[in-house]
Amino acid sequence: MPRPTLPFSDAFRPHLRHGVIAFPVHHMRGGTSTGLVLWEPFAPRAPHLRAELLRHLMGLPSEGRNDGNRQITGLGRGTPTSNKVFFADVEDGAGGPVLVSTLAQLAHNHGGVDWSVNCGNMSACLQLWALDTGLAAPGPGGQSALAIRNTNTGVTTLSRMRTLPGGAFEAAAIPGVEGLYPAVDLFMQAPAGAKTGRLLPTGAVADVIDGCRVSCVDVAVPMVICAAADFGKSAHEPIAALAADAAFMARLRTVRIAAGLKMGLTRPDGTPMTAADLAHSETLPKICIVGAPRAGGHIAVRYFTPQQGHASMAVTGGCCLAAAVLLPGSVAHGLAQPSAAASLHVHDAYADIQVAIEHPAGILDATVVCRMHDGQLDIRSAAYRRTTQVLVCGHAPLYGASDALAAALLPC
Repeated sequence: MPRPTLPFSDAFRPHLRHGVIAFPVHHMRGGTSTGLVLWEPFAPRAPHLRAELLRHLMGLPSEGRNDGNRQITGLGRGTPTSNKVFFADVEDGAGGPVLVSTLAQLAHNHGGVDWSVNCGNMSACLQLWALDTGLAAPGPGGQSALAIRNTNTGVTTLSRMRTLPGGAFEAAAIPGVEGLYPAVDLFMQAPAGAKTGRLLPTGAVADVIDGCRVSCVDVAVPMVICAAADFGKSAHEPIAALAADAAFMARLRTVRIAAGLKMGLTRPDGTPMTAADLAHSETLPKICIVGAPRAGGHIAVRYFTPQQGHASMAVTGGCCLAAAVLLPGSVAHGLAQPSAAASLHVHDAYADIQVAIEHPAGILDATVVCRMHDGQLDIRSAAYRRTTQVLVCGHAPLYGASDALAAALLPC
């Protein structure tokens, strides 16, 4: 492979160690997700070699399916929220540096790669990664901003971090993460229709599918928002109890697949997703059940990724749900706390509207910058606060790498 110009030590590039390829990685946490960030120029271009690289790094089956795989040979942790890998680089843009990111969403039990969506939680680690590698520099006065363009969705996010005197990052706490860590504010620009091109992919603010009231909304991520009561639930159940309810999970899956077909979701090549595609997808569409709040928030939610229950709430899903709360006629709007009606009212001029979402680990605060225009919700941006950290920076040995992968990774 060509030898790219390095912003950091030449020793960080892929190399042989004890006869095994050592590949450079940042193992990071973003929000309540963990995964890897890889520098794009180091990665092979061929899709099948990228997939092989990911299998080695994350400890995935080399072929077929193994539901008992615990990923003990790699850096994955068995759940979708910890099976994420970003390929990233920084390029010059018209308004300054732009970090370009591509997410690979993986599963623990097979080696397939889902390239169809972004992850708002893991996106929170990208600016810190760029600063840590030297691909980006701190801004003046301690305030740093970096535009992040995600190739999976086409959505651009503005990431902001603040450096305190002495060089430390401003810290914060978020639900689901114990302790104070570098704070990141992420503003998703023009997030409506990120995947489907439409705020309401089915053309309706609410539909009835298999006897359930649902709203199919695409803000940052396509999501099926279901009334919990139609499943005999409240949206306050422990996520483990929901996951253990086979009848509930089966019905939720049926609704998700039918809604995905109605939304017209597509594969990366633009062809329509089939029911079989949707049944096996680790990303599309997301789904949640919502109910009335009990802890001072505007709405309560139990969120699915979509094959497994989420211990808290994904931030892309949170921004989508927050927007849905502001949509008159939607399932979420009808269940939002009535006493908050005034604070959730959307005016004719753009304004910041904060929506508090109760989930199993606490409350996610999302901000939707929007207005009502010609009777339609017009969303300029959606923002959320996350924290991030570098778990480890170094090299991961690729035991058993194929000759083709070795040839693609090592310098000539």
